[in-house]
Amino acid sequence: FLAMHYTSDISTAFSSVTHICRDVNYGWLIRNMHANGASFFFICIYMHIAR
Repeated sequence: FLAMHYTSDISTAFSSVTHICRDVNYGWLIRNMHANGASFFFICIYMHIAR
């Protein structure tokens, strides 16, 4: 879903992320869930290794 609105060009990458957060329906929610989910995954991995 996010890949349909994201462009990886250096000059337009930041503006495409702001477009996702501001203009796409629930884009801000999906982006934050993706980022927090990745952080939660790594926290679980580190806890598993430390155990």
